[in-house]
Amino acid sequence: MFLSVVIPTYNRLPILRQCLEALERQQLVEPLRDFEVVVVDDGSSDDTVAWIESHARQLPHVRLIRQRHGGPATGRNRGVAAARGEVVVFIDSDLVVRPDFLVSHARALAGAWQRHGDRLCFTYGAVINTANFEDPTSERHKLRDLSWAYFATGNVAIERALLERAGLFDTAFHLYGWEDLELGERLRRLGVRLVRCPEAVGYHWHPALTVAQIPDLIRVERERARMALVFFRKHPTRRVRFIIQYTWLHRVLWELLTAGGLINERSLRPLLAWLIRHGRPALAMELLRLPLNRIGVRALFREARQQRLAADGPVVQTPF
Repeated sequence: MFLSVVIPTYNRLPILRQCLEALERQQLVEPLRDFEVVVVDDGSSDDTVAWIESHARQLPHVRLIRQRHGGPATGRNRGVAAARGEVVVFIDSDLVVRPDFLVSHARALAGAWQRHGDRLCFTYGAVINTANFEDPTSERHKLRDLSWAYFATGNVAIERALLERAGLFDTAFHLYGWEDLELGERLRRLGVRLVRCPEAVGYHWHPALTVAQIPDLIRVERERARMALVFFRKHPTRRVRFIIQYTWLHRVLWELLTAGGLINERSLRPLLAWLIRHGRPALAMELLRLPLNRIGVRALFREARQQRLAADGPVVQTPF
């Protein structure tokens, strides 16, 4: 089996270096015959391109594709179009993997194909979140690492022909979020099965929370809200409503949990700063999720209302 690992990246060179170096250490064991790594640089302004080009000898499996900044959906589609493998593995550029990562996906896929007599499935590996930049693979699995998503491109492998049959990623998702879960809805309608593959572990690095990150996290929530409506317009189902939290239940829930907004990013700031200073940034992040969820849900409902008003157009009063 020949695998193509597709990685869109944008200004993440420090962790991308670890990601690519880890992929070069992959074990070539049956059924994994060989692999390639297709890196799609999404218009990075850091030294990503220069570093990859200058380390070509140390990265023999890597192929670099460059594009203007267009988002991960466009980048993944470009990567799939350039891929030579029969199976595509999607990971993010801040994921560091173990040497048995690709062969674990290959074994799980080959086993599922044989059991079911078709290729209507994809494998979903485990993702462990870590803030340990120096040694990310030393992180232990935590309860909050569990994911119930159906198709998330942080760590999945799927037959390329099946992916193309589903229609690839919708480039209408040009901001942060939901493009992978939306593709997942189309795969689900094709009867594609999810095959858990906990042996294929990826360590998702992100820096420990700092107070300075809060404005950017708020921006991301508002972008997610806009893209959530793109998702819902394509799949106006109850299931998708709950996935994106576009229900009155979620709106009431986050209003209650934040005391109507009294618990917000400003009122929490002293406590968050104290927790961060005392080595508890993960706990600080969990607390910050309360107002972030409220911000996201309120932005979602506000965006939906604005779109309805724009669709209805101005009200014209007819004189009697």
